[in-house]
Amino acid sequence: MLKNFLAQLWRRVPSRVRRWTVRITNPRFTVTAAAVVFNDDGEILLLKHLFRTGSGWGLPGGFLKPGEQPLAALRRELQEEIGLDLDHVEIFGARSFKRPRQVEILFRGKASNQAQPRSIEVERAEWFRPDNLPTGLPADQKLLIERVVGKQQI
Repeated sequence: MLKNFLAQLWRRVPSRVRRWTVRITNPRFTVTAAAVVFNDDGEILLLKHLFRTGSGWGLPGGFLKPGEQPLAALRRELQEEIGLDLDHVEIFGARSFKRPRQVEILFRGKASNQAQPRSIEVERAEWFRPDNLPTGLPADQKLLIERVVGKQQI
């Protein structure tokens, strides 16, 4: 009985107030999109970012803008950072981090052109054989690559 009363009351609250209430009572986090990108030779694209911790090597990707879909964000980031287009893109999975509070949508795809750094963020864009990844690549990204390579090639 109390639940029904509260539900009726909630539905009568202006939508702007309901949205505000939901926003302040739920955790905040960022959302990113990243990809394991293959070329015709089965090599994997990694970027050496100037502002990334550790060795700087990692999967290409970036943050979603408000209202942006994950695949659109990935395509935008790849164009902005390295001028790359993708073919045969499919979602591979998702993961979350406690620090930073982040959700990452993971894709796999095939490059349809060459990658060239276009952004101050990216020092180098290089292709690596899956069995010869660069030293310093974060262990979690190496594991993701191994999982993607374990699936059928694109």
